[in-house]
Amino acid sequence: MKPRKERYQNRIELVQGTLDMLILQTLLWGPQHGYAISQSIRGRSGEVLQVETGSLYPALHRLEKQGRVTSQWKQTQNDQRAKFYRLTPAGKKRLVSEQARWRQIVNAIAGIMNPTSEGSEA
Repeated sequence: MKPRKERYQNRIELVQGTLDMLILQTLLWGPQHGYAISQSIRGRSGEVLQVETGSLYPALHRLEKQGRVTSQWKQTQNDQRAKFYRLTPAGKKRLVSEQARWRQIVNAIAGIMNPTSEGSEA
């Protein structure tokens, strides 16, 4: 196990609102419980993004309160009781707008990090 300080030095801070988008994207693939959502984000990001419990569950509760996800208690494959979250139509609509916003951010940052000779100062 890595020392605590080293783990936090390599941590990537998410742009505000990005966690909600990642959760909604994960739920687009089907209903999941909280731990599965965090594992999905971690695995699909190549182990770069790790969502801590203290961030995940408040985000899930916020999304539920906003009507973007619903939840239902069910049994997991390991026969444990867990709350499964499902994307709502409002959540799908929000995800589409968040994806468009994310593309704008990525393009804006790319323009700064990789300026073309046109319009850049030498």
